[in-house]
Amino acid sequence: MKVSRKQKFHTHIGVIDHNDAIGKEFGSVIKTNKGKYLFLLEPTIYDYVLKSQRSTQIVYPKDLGYIAARTGLQSGQKVVEIGTGSGSLTTFLASIVKPRGHVYTFDVESKFMDIASKNIKKAGMEKYVTMKKFDIKKTTKPPIIDADLVVVDLGDPWTLILQVRKILKGSGSFIAICPTMNQLEKTVSVLQKNNFCDIECTEQILRTIEARVGKTRHSFHGIGHTTYVLFARKAYNGSIRAKRKPKKTDAV
Repeated sequence: MKVSRKQKFHTHIGVIDHNDAIGKEFGSVIKTNKGKYLFLLEPTIYDYVLKSQRSTQIVYPKDLGYIAARTGLQSGQKVVEIGTGSGSLTTFLASIVKPRGHVYTFDVESKFMDIASKNIKKAGMEKYVTMKKFDIKKTTKPPIIDADLVVVDLGDPWTLILQVRKILKGSGSFIAICPTMNQLEKTVSVLQKNNFCDIECTEQILRTIEARVGKTRHSFHGIGHTTYVLFARKAYNGSIRAKRKPKKTDAV
């Protein structure tokens, strides 16, 4: 939460007076009126993602981390997201490509976009995100070209592969968020027919450990299946490359 001099927060461990936090450094400790201790911690993107107001299912941090690593996401890149949803994935992508990169996100539901906009602003990422109400399925002209990464978070990602090819630069990465295996099967089939390579389907399972002296064990609470993540890269087949005739000076 954002502290304000006039606010108090009532919890099961007592009342938190915002005035007790104002002026203190992150990492400091304050007490509730019941004598319980609280730590003042600076929020991370992990916190913003998990605490996002939700209109749709979010992509969890365990999946976000693999997406960033597998695609080589970095500052300065151009990212296109199709299906903004609650904006949690948008927020994460923007936090990595900033300050030189940008995320262009598209959705068709105004109510989802309103919520996503609030979540993105709360995390301070609005400067690095352009959000537009736009149905990519109804156009053959790409809204953005030469993107480093395209992320599709819709129920039928296989219907957008031709548009994705036009948006991506050569060797660019494609990610599809697929809650079911049927979605994976259909999308992979279309990717293979449209010159995508390095295709990989994954599921990230996170299991936490409760570490206590003499009592360490697996936690009874954990996040199991949330989604499947499909990864691929744009390639060209021989007939496309053959359009350019080799020159005598070309290396053999």
